[in-house]
Amino acid sequence: MIRTATPADVPVIHAMIRELAEYEKAAHEARAAEEQLREALFGERPAVFGLVAEEAGEPVGFALWFLNFSTWRGVHGIYLEDLYVRPEARRGGHGRALLTELARICVERGYERLEWAVLNWNRPAVEFYESLGARPQDEWSVYRLTDESLTKLGSRD
Repeated sequence: MIRTATPADVPVIHAMIRELAEYEKAAHEARAAEEQLREALFGERPAVFGLVAEEAGEPVGFALWFLNFSTWRGVHGIYLEDLYVRPEARRGGHGRALLTELARICVERGYERLEWAVLNWNRPAVEFYESLGARPQDEWSVYRLTDESLTKLGSRD
């Protein structure tokens, strides 16, 4: 079952974010605190939205997403920041159900894109996404400014 995240889900979503970071060999980069997540999801001006996958009433996965905007198409889309299903619940249809719900939201609201990134080495995820009809955007490279580089650039006059 897929449902919209509630404030009560924050601790388990936070724990699964840590699990995802460990799986992606980047636990040292996952610094968000539960309170930051709670504010982003349920604060006065939510910046991100969440879905929870459940099995037998227990959360086993999540998707966190936010709106992006295509200047070429002139409409919003969804950027899927994280999708994670706990290892013991994989191959149970939860990942597909989460993506199906996001696609449904796109169709219902007139959004024309559902986009996300996947690590190149994560073959199981790549194969899963391609089985759904998703295609890599090989002509684009993702760039990122963080930490010292972001501060240095943002501090220039």
